[in-house]
Amino acid sequence: MGTTQLESVPEPKYWHLKTVLSEALDSEFAVGEILPNERDLAARFGVARATLRQALEQLELEGRLQRRRGVGTTVAPPRMGVAVGSAQGTWPGEAGDAWQPADSEPALPPAEVARALDIDPDEPVHVVRRTRVSHGQPVAAELLYVPAASVPDLSAIDAPAGAARARAVLRELGRLALEGQDRSVELGSARADDAKALDRLPGAPVLVVTTRFLADGRTAALSMATYRADTCRLTFGDQGAVEIHHGPEQQAS
Repeated sequence: MGTTQLESVPEPKYWHLKTVLSEALDSEFAVGEILPNERDLAARFGVARATLRQALEQLELEGRLQRRRGVGTTVAPPRMGVAVGSAQGTWPGEAGDAWQPADSEPALPPAEVARALDIDPDEPVHVVRRTRVSHGQPVAAELLYVPAASVPDLSAIDAPAGAARARAVLRELGRLALEGQDRSVELGSARADDAKALDRLPGAPVLVVTTRFLADGRTAALSMATYRADTCRLTFGDQGAVEIHHGPEQQAS
């Protein structure tokens, strides 16, 4: 396709440019291919670099592009289908859970987590870190906050640290009778630690799924799972479970 100069259009120029770029991605680039630099792209389409950045950011948000640390902007693969949360009525870490425990350590919870758990902000909780990999790449990172009251029989001697400690926390948590779950989803920006875990740049768009696990009439644990927005599209199933699909005709795996 030759150089395309943008004429005056009723829609924002960056939005029209996004459409032109999307057509170019379909016809000229393969999945994983690196795009030319911003200066060359801006010159090709006759737009300011600020306009180009807006269009690229929108395409990244829609899952057409990925910005990879140390590589540049590449054409994204199709969005992947992965079940997001554990099924209704199951604790994290039970059979069929695709998350991999990484480690666990005691820490003071963020203020909003302490409020959700209805505990004092100065009360340490067990923070379990878990990751999710699909098709060979990281798609999500989770922080699971578990108050000490939810795992009163946890022994520091049996599993002092690391993945073994995380599994011990999950095992003890699973001894409670789960009464229910509720979830919320919001669009956010990757923090530095999330970006590192997900191989993204800080500030990249992410989907944050917050799940409260209810037992004994209280919030027994709180999960905050951060998903890559460039690879995940969320829908809600008939029973309220969140699923991710990578195409309109694909089923969640």
